[in-house]
Amino acid sequence: MNPPSPLAASAMVFAGGGAGAVLRYQAGRAMTGWLGPAAVSAFPWATLFVNVSGSLAMGLLAGWLARHGTGGEHWRLLLGVGLLGGFTTFSSFSLEMMLLLERGNGPGAFLYASISVLAGLTGLYLGLIVMRLAA
Repeated sequence: MNPPSPLAASAMVFAGGGAGAVLRYQAGRAMTGWLGPAAVSAFPWATLFVNVSGSLAMGLLAGWLARHGTGGEHWRLLLGVGLLGGFTTFSSFSLEMMLLLERGNGPGAFLYASISVLAGLTGLYLGLIVMRLAA
C-alpha cells in the first residue's frame, strides 16, 4: 500500500484526533460520574486513567503494526497520531521513551523525560505568570 498523500494523511490525523478528544472528554465525565466530583477534584484520576490506558493502547498498536505492517502508515496516522494523540499525548511520550530504552539509550531516555516534565511545567508556569500579569 502506498503512503497517503499529505492531504489524506492530514485528514486521517484530523478524524482520529477529533474522536480521541471526544473520548478523553467522555472518560473524564465517566470518571466523575463513577467516583464523584470530590474524588476527581482531590486527585486527577481521569487524567491518570487516560494516560495509562492510552499508553497501553499505543503499545498494542505499535506491536500490532510491527507484526502486521500492511497499511501500517495509514493506521499509525489514524489511530496512533490521531486517535491516541487526541486522547492523550502521554501515549506518544511513553512510546518514545520505550523506544529510547529498547535502543539502549538510557541516558537519552532520562534526558528526554527530565526535559519533558521540567520544561512542560516551566512553560505552564510561565504562561500562568504572563496571563496573571496581563490581568
